[in-house]
Amino acid sequence: MALQQIIEQAWENRDLLKEQNTIEAVRAVIEELDKGRLRVAEPVGDDWKVNEWVKKAVLMYFPIQAMKTIEVGPFEFHDKIALKKNYAELGVRVVPHAVARYGAYLSKGVIMMPSYVNIGAYVEEGTMVDTWATVGSCAQVGKHVHLSGGVGLGGVLEPVQAAPVIIEDGAFIGSRSILVEGCRIGKEAVIGAGVTITGSSKIIDVTGSEPKEYKGYVPPRAVVIPGSYTKKFPAGDFQVPCALIIGQRKESTDLKTSLNDALRENAVAV
Repeated sequence: MALQQIIEQAWENRDLLKEQNTIEAVRAVIEELDKGRLRVAEPVGDDWKVNEWVKKAVLMYFPIQAMKTIEVGPFEFHDKIALKKNYAELGVRVVPHAVARYGAYLSKGVIMMPSYVNIGAYVEEGTMVDTWATVGSCAQVGKHVHLSGGVGLGGVLEPVQAAPVIIEDGAFIGSRSILVEGCRIGKEAVIGAGVTITGSSKIIDVTGSEPKEYKGYVPPRAVVIPGSYTKKFPAGDFQVPCALIIGQRKESTDLKTSLNDALRENAVAV
């Protein structure tokens, strides 16, 4: 609570960022994020709570940090935020050229192929961040998630009340999918290759006799592919992208079998 109070006061009066106790408080929040003891957003029952004050601390971390050169062997960077370290101690596998920034949390058993995880992100145990996947600032990724090659999870810092992208436990995100603007993917959902979902995207369940529509939310175990629907414009009727729920992943104790079945039965590209 003391940290939160200092952060809130500095947010309202940026002159306080010149004071040492404020600087130390901001850096303490980033350290807590890095170690996973604080989160930008956290589950509360079946919903999620955004900790706005933590996002404020992330935003205020940039102006108090000086630019500096970071050398990693023959590679050189010039930035305000250090790279994450001590992967062996954390139990995280990091394949060259994967990069995670300080202030991102990576749990034990995470595998990073050549990929990128930004500050404020939270990635839980056993998750695979595959080649050229990006986990944007403050994105929340659950346990045993697979982010396939080229997946893009958008970052969100402002507005501070905005929810980050949330991927819940056991979800499978197909290649080149783009998930942004605080969309939420439910537990064990399967997102096919090339699906784009924003916070306002139409997600239409076409498995029943009548379509059922969601916005920016994919229910647990849903199998999703790219789709389109007709929208009227002054110039005429045109096709607009959406996402289609075409099936359900089986409730099964063997999640790998369940996933394979869902992919085969629904001919989902990954």
